Amino acid sequence: MLMAQSRSSNTLVVPQATQALDQLKYEVAQELGIQIPQDGYMGYMATRDAGAIGGNITRRLVQIAEQTLAGQSNFR
Repeated sequence: MLMAQSRSSNTLVVPQATQALDQLKYEVAQELGIQIPQDGYMGYMATRDAGAIGGNITRRLVQIAEQTLAGQSNFR
């Protein structure tokens, strides 16, 4: 897996999450049948495809958070 340089101004709360998020990106793209460029540069990717990947990543992260919260008995 190639790491592309990111120009994003978003700062991750947990910097170690970068690798996990990249892995999730590739998994979601594969499930959707979208080919991520080998060089990691996604500038030529269709906006629709990039949005589909991002939307599905967000959906999956929300599901994980909901499952985590549902497993906790103490809410504060």
